Amino acid sequence: MTGTPERNVAYRGFRLPADLDLGAAEGVVAVPGGLAIGAPVGRLDHTDPHTGRTARYDRATWTSPVVWTGFAADEIVPSWTGDTPEGGWLQVELRGWDGGEPSTDWYVLGRWAADDTTVHRSSVPGQQGDDARVAVDTLCARRSTTGWQARVTLFRRTDAAAGPVLRTVGAVASAEERDAPDPPAATAAATAAGGAARGRVLDVPRYAQRLHGGGETRWGGGGDSWCSPTCVSMVLDFWGAGPTPDRYAWVRPPGPRPVVVHAARGCYDHAYAGAGNWPFNTAYAGRHGVDAFVTRLRSLAEAEEFVAAGIPLVVSAAFRAGEVPGLDYDTKGHLIVLVGFTADGDPVLNDPYAADDATVRRTVARDRFQAAWLGSSGGLAYVIRPASVPLPPAPAQANW
Repeated sequence: MTGTPERNVAYRGFRLPADLDLGAAEGVVAVPGGLAIGAPVGRLDHTDPHTGRTARYDRATWTSPVVWTGFAADEIVPSWTGDTPEGGWLQVELRGWDGGEPSTDWYVLGRWAADDTTVHRSSVPGQQGDDARVAVDTLCARRSTTGWQARVTLFRRTDAAAGPVLRTVGAVASAEERDAPDPPAATAAATAAGGAARGRVLDVPRYAQRLHGGGETRWGGGGDSWCSPTCVSMVLDFWGAGPTPDRYAWVRPPGPRPVVVHAARGCYDHAYAGAGNWPFNTAYAGRHGVDAFVTRLRSLAEAEEFVAAGIPLVVSAAFRAGEVPGLDYDTKGHLIVLVGFTADGDPVLNDPYAADDATVRRTVARDRFQAAWLGSSGGLAYVIRPASVPLPPAPAQANW
């Protein structure tokens, strides 16, 4: 299992309010650190399907410009960060473009709130048409799509003292290049730059999700299902940005690590019934004063650039027992923290699927892990870091 299709990948993000005038604003205003509702453009009576509660909300929107990818994209995954005090929430939509006009309708990729007091954050199942379909957190194009556009609607309950703030929104578009005789130029450049982090291992704390197997089982079933929030907790604590104890004092009994329970609740998708929704995890991280987004990388050579810059990555992979020696279990989708590389270039991982913290750290064969990662999720990664820590230089076909 050493070969994987080359991929075109392009990420574009918008930081607000700096990028406000690049898009179309309806009822939003610039505030310190983002966009908020100014004079709302309308009201909506919304019934939360997960609680049955109906409330009236003021609404305002910001719509991004069309982002042209330079290739026909198969999949587009959004991500965003923001704040939603009680009474507020965000709805994030995507649509595709091609040939100067929309190629798809608008599709909802998330109804998001920081907690579950106002609405229960969720993806929206059952969305599909001749033009596209939604697979939880991913817009899958069924027509030629060479561009995308995001629309974020801010909702504030009419009796709420404060409303939501949108800080960032972006998306990563990707396509498999199965028939290309040569890898894309960006992939070749990344390969040439490989080795930047060999011998460097970042001191990311080690948290075992399976410690929670006998405790709290809400928000996705507990320990066996909490790989993603456990990884996000590891990375936030690496940066010293995790929630303070007063934020998770509600976890009773506290169990082995209440901060992971807090993260599972904060990442949980009430429609998907799991804590592994990719943009919900980066949105949760963004609540803690860090920059966070979802992207895809083309190779471990690109991942080395992040480790060399001091940035661990949360990566998504699926594999069967025996495909990646050292990860001897079956998974249809698992999140792991890439913390470094050996001197020979083998990846060093914090794998939360461990019986205890002491056995979280794993070293695996480079070619086997890269094949599992790229072949299953297309190299998906969460990038989480303080704004003061620079990203590595992006390749020509920028995917960060």
